[in-house]
Amino acid sequence: MSTLEQLYTQASQRRTGNPLPYAGAMSPAEAFEFMQLERHARLIDVRTRAELDWVGRPVTDDGQYLHLEWLRYPGGVLNAEFIEQLRAAVPLDAPLLFLCRSAARSKLAATAASAAGFSRAFDLLEGFEGDKDSQGHRKTVSGWCFRGLPWIGA
Repeated sequence: MSTLEQLYTQASQRRTGNPLPYAGAMSPAEAFEFMQLERHARLIDVRTRAELDWVGRPVTDDGQYLHLEWLRYPGGVLNAEFIEQLRAAVPLDAPLLFLCRSAARSKLAATAASAAGFSRAFDLLEGFEGDKDSQGHRKTVSGWCFRGLPWIGA
């Protein structure tokens, strides 16, 4: 198991190595460890409500999970209240891990949060379901589920 300092360092190194506009990025396993060690951390799931209902969601300790749609369902329209909702739910200095299906929307959400003053916004690499395999299926090559981390199915 890593220390909290090691996890922050690894995440920050990804930021400087890739120039990311947010605090850094963590693998699913690192994010899970991070949440065990950093009790004020929040996992912000930016997928749609439909994705939660049809696919499932990560299991976290009480109070660490927050669902805020980045894109509205149906229609895929940007949630114009996203930052306002985030501000209402968590303090600006809270460590935030942004998660989506495959780590595309989470990067956008982490960027927006960082620009809005959230100084510890991190992207969760690989996402919940991860990349598609050669047959177009997810949860088989990368992501929270593939890594064997706790989750509740739909």
